[in-house]
Amino acid sequence: MTNPFENESGSFYAVVNEAGQYSLWPTFAAIPKGWIAIYGSGNRVDCLKFIERQWTDLRPNTAVPRS
Repeated sequence: MTNPFENESGSFYAVVNEAGQYSLWPTFAAIPKGWIAIYGSGNRVDCLKFIERQWTDLRPNTAVPRS
């Protein structure tokens, strides 16, 4: 079995969580709780370009409490 995230001919969403972290997600799979689709469906390259343009700071946008 091949990795569905590497399928060049697949259909994808760009998804984001509350911390402002982005991910590529295949359209055939349910989007995980806490993530929302903000771009797509589209091809892999277009979704990755969208993520690259939007996610310019890789740090989460929420503070994580430390013990």
